[in-house]
Amino acid sequence: MLKEKTVVGVVWSFCEQLLRRGISILVTLLLARFLVPEDFGLLAMMTVFIAIATALMDSGIKQAVIRKLNPDDAYFSTAFYANIVLGIIAYILLYIASPFIADFYDEPRLTLLIRVAGSVVIINSFQVIQVALLSRDLNFKLQMKANVPAGVVSGVVAVLMAYTGFGVWSLIVQTVLNALLVVLVYWWIQPWRPSKSFDLSYLAEMYSFGYKLFLSGVLNTISRNIYVLVIAKLFSASVAGLYFFADKIKGLVISQLASSIQAVTYPALSTLQDDDQKLKEGFRKVMRVTTFLLFPAMLILASLAQPLFEVVFPDRWIPAIPYLQIMCITGMLYPMHSINLSILKVKDRTDLYLGLEVFKKITLFSILFISYRYGVIGILIGSGVQSVISYIPNSYFAKQLINYSVKEQLTDVMPSLGVAVIVSSMVFLLSEVLSISPIIKLLTLGSLSVATYIILAKVLRLDAYQFAESMFLKRFLRRSRAV
Repeated sequence: MLKEKTVVGVVWSFCEQLLRRGISILVTLLLARFLVPEDFGLLAMMTVFIAIATALMDSGIKQAVIRKLNPDDAYFSTAFYANIVLGIIAYILLYIASPFIADFYDEPRLTLLIRVAGSVVIINSFQVIQVALLSRDLNFKLQMKANVPAGVVSGVVAVLMAYTGFGVWSLIVQTVLNALLVVLVYWWIQPWRPSKSFDLSYLAEMYSFGYKLFLSGVLNTISRNIYVLVIAKLFSASVAGLYFFADKIKGLVISQLASSIQAVTYPALSTLQDDDQKLKEGFRKVMRVTTFLLFPAMLILASLAQPLFEVVFPDRWIPAIPYLQIMCITGMLYPMHSINLSILKVKDRTDLYLGLEVFKKITLFSILFISYRYGVIGILIGSGVQSVISYIPNSYFAKQLINYSVKEQLTDVMPSLGVAVIVSSMVFLLSEVLSISPIIKLLTLGSLSVATYIILAKVLRLDAYQFAESMFLKRFLRRSRAV
């Protein structure tokens, strides 16, 4: 029953991610035609600070609600009110800090931009419990109904504003409007409403679980955005915009392929937290399927980055190509990091989670202190080195908690990686030698790479491919018989 419900959840989550990210990609493409790198650079400068405020607002409460076994209404209401209060506090701190952030970058426009964009922290505090409840039930169909319309409306408004010359404000309005519409739709489609109950013992329980996730989340947010922060400070808003734009394109792929699976599997596998053997089996399947999808997507994107930018973006974005290519390669460890850390959360070892985050941030800042001297490319290569180093302690604790060793993890991912490397290398070489128009090159090689990867996966009988094929085929046949 759990497996069936999880597969259905993955399907709906994937559809939600596909539509939402597809809309986001389309909006990004259109905005790139009307905006300049400096506009994206201004957004990048404030992103880390708004993300930290958002982490304070959440404080691990959503994860606590998802993980809690048999919670009552008082638990949900306590979590709801806690998020609202934390959201208000976070916004006040952000409001006060905005002039100092502007001074740090020597960019006076940031004060007002941050104060307006920061309102999303309070707005999002009203949807945390709604999302957690839907995630507990693996109901990603309703989440799709909330996110997709909001993405369409806010995207259209942003493009119209960019077209009429509002510059960076089109990006700010898109962010705030999207958050507001998502909250309104969630409250319309999700029947739960908070009661007047508030239990301090529940709050203490959430805090005990969540504060370590909050601290590690802050560290993770800083580390995730430290590169653009340093680039904006040392170079210029335009260079930061190029970096931020490349990172946004890479993030669209990762969020689409990895987040849709992991958003479902965390609440599903949390129900198995007391059965280490079943938990290990579940995480092994997640590892295989996620890397099976992510590895080829990242490597093929890197191989086709040149014709992609030539076809889709104005020439002013061409310098971002090498940034994107390096990011795609270094980002391939993302699912392995994420899954290993999910094991810690499911096993309620947030103390280890926090400790790992501290260790990783120490290595990150140490490497960054050396790599920034070699420019943006040096910073990107340094981030890849840091990612490899961080994998070692992550995987160590997976072995300790559920006996999922590094050897087994590499055994699970190497077949997909090998096929992805072969296909992407072929595509890159063909892209370099073929003298055809960029659009024909992109369409032809893109289609060829996907088809070749699927054929090789089927011929080589990769476990991830067979698992996905059997589960979705089984469900299709069941629906056919029902009709």
